[in-house]
Amino acid sequence: MAVRMTVQEARDGLADALNRVAYGQERVVVERRGKPVAAIVSLYDLKYLEELEAREDAEDIADHIAAMEEAREKGTIPLEEFIRLQDAKP
Repeated sequence: MAVRMTVQEARDGLADALNRVAYGQERVVVERRGKPVAAIVSLYDLKYLEELEAREDAEDIADHIAAMEEAREKGTIPLEEFIRLQDAKP
């Protein structure tokens, strides 16, 4: 569960917020006017998020490569024909 702080609380207590994150394994959500606008997370959490992002990027690249190979194998149609076919669908 994340600790919530206003922007002012985070400003006034930045050292406390950083300690909670670094040593208490907490996450701090910073709010402005009651709405979350940012989060302070540990380096461990950041590295984890970056790894997830890299995996998603790798999956996207693999999907793109597969789509390009399929297009080479099956061929493609001109955009105008594709649009005409889409417009003809009920």
